[in-house]
Amino acid sequence: MHCSHCGLCCEKTEMLLSSRDVKRLETAGYDRQTFLRHDSNGFVKMKNRRGFCVFYDAEKCRCKVYRHRPLGCQIYPVIYSEYDGIVIDELCPQKNTINESERRKKGKKVIMLLRIIDEEALIRNESYSGQNSGSLNESGQAISYLKHICI
Repeated sequence: MHCSHCGLCCEKTEMLLSSRDVKRLETAGYDRQTFLRHDSNGFVKMKNRRGFCVFYDAEKCRCKVYRHRPLGCQIYPVIYSEYDGIVIDELCPQKNTINESERRKKGKKVIMLLRIIDEEALIRNESYSGQNSGSLNESGQAISYLKHICI
């Protein structure tokens, strides 16, 4: 992948974060209150500021936390499509720089990441409600919920 730093993937992001992503950013010195929000389904998402991810510097066209960025950002532009499975995001102007081997490798990481995020959301929801809501369905809540992982 040869990123052009255009920022399209950082615009109005709905990036889902795992607990590892949050920990990595906190260890790098960032306060979770500045970069994450919880949605009503128990998912943790990246905040936006002025239409972009809070870590995107629009003036310099660069990610402020590149070395510590979430796994979803590292995997992009390989995403999960509810209808087509693992695909390369058409939004990315550098989509043609991903070869098939890289797509397969990153695709496995996408599925793994979504399963982790699903489990964490399920645990969060159970702890909030005090109930056991059962196990995830086969495809997982995040996979069916996910429209786009912005990397």
